[in-house]
Amino acid sequence: MTLNDSFDDHEFALCLTHDVDRVFKTFQAPYYAVTERDPSHLRSLITDERPYWQFEELMALEEELDVRSSFYFLNEKRLFEQPPREWFRWKNWMLYTGRYEITDPEIVDVIRTLDRGGWEIGLHGSYNSYDDADRLRYEKSVLEDVLEKSVLGGRQHYLNTMLPQTWDHHRSIGLRYDASYGSSTTYGFDGRYDVIRPFDDDFLVFPLTVMETPLLSNASSVEAAWRECRRLLEEAHEHDAIMTVLWHPRYMNEAEFPGYRTIYERLIREAKAMDAWVGPCRECYWRLEATTPSSFE
Repeated sequence: MTLNDSFDDHEFALCLTHDVDRVFKTFQAPYYAVTERDPSHLRSLITDERPYWQFEELMALEEELDVRSSFYFLNEKRLFEQPPREWFRWKNWMLYTGRYEITDPEIVDVIRTLDRGGWEIGLHGSYNSYDDADRLRYEKSVLEDVLEKSVLGGRQHYLNTMLPQTWDHHRSIGLRYDASYGSSTTYGFDGRYDVIRPFDDDFLVFPLTVMETPLLSNASSVEAAWRECRRLLEEAHEHDAIMTVLWHPRYMNEAEFPGYRTIYERLIREAKAMDAWVGPCRECYWRLEATTPSSFE
C-alpha cells in the first residue's frame, strides 16, 4: 500500500484505539490481594480510589502529545439477563459482572467530554453480539443517544467475530468500519499492511497490529517490549502501513501495570519522530475515503 495524498505525505499511519471494558475495580481487588499477597488492592473497595478510571490521564497525555484516539464503549448484558443455567459459571461472572452502565450520568459525561475534545467515540460490541445484528443495532442506538450523534465504527468485545457475517452485521446497522480483526494472544502485521475491504465497497476493516497485554506479558522486560514496538514501527515505515494499536484505559495506571503507560507514550513519540500520521480510526477512515465528517452526520 502507498499512503495517498490525504495523509500529507506521511511515511505511515498509526491508529490509536482504546476498548473501555472496565472503569471500576470490583472483583479484581480481592483476586489480586490474594494472588499477589498484597492487601493494598483492597483499598479501592473501601476508599474513593478508582485505579481503573483513567480517562483524565489518557486525555492529558494525548493532549500533551497533540494526538487523538478512538474510545470504544461497551454495553454488556448483565449476568442475570442470561439463562439461569449460566449463572453458576465462573467465566460468566468474569464476563458480565463489574461492568459500567453506558447511561450512567458519569459515563455519559465522559463520553461527551471526549467527543467535544476531538476524540472518537465508537461501539464496543458486547460479548455475544458478533452474530446478533439486532443486539448490535440496539447497542449502537443507545450509544448514539448518549453521544447525540452517529458513530462510524467500532470493535467487538474480546475480538469476537464470525466472518464475514459480523462485518455484514456491522455494515447493515450503518457502521462504516470494524477494528476487530486480530489476535488477543499474539501481535504483529502477519502480512496485513493495509485496511481490508471485505465487500469491495466503502466498508473498511482495520486489522489490529498489537494489543498491550500480549506485548507486555510475552516480553522479558519493559525494555524488551519496547524493542518489539520499535521493530513494528520500523516494519510499518518500510511497508507504508496502517498500524493499529489497542491500549485498554485501565492499563494507564502505572502503579498496578508498570510499563504500560510508558510504552504507549514512547510508541506515539517515536511514531511521530518517524513522520507517521497518528490519530483515531475515524479520521483515518475519512482520509482513506477522501470524504468529510459532515457526510456521516
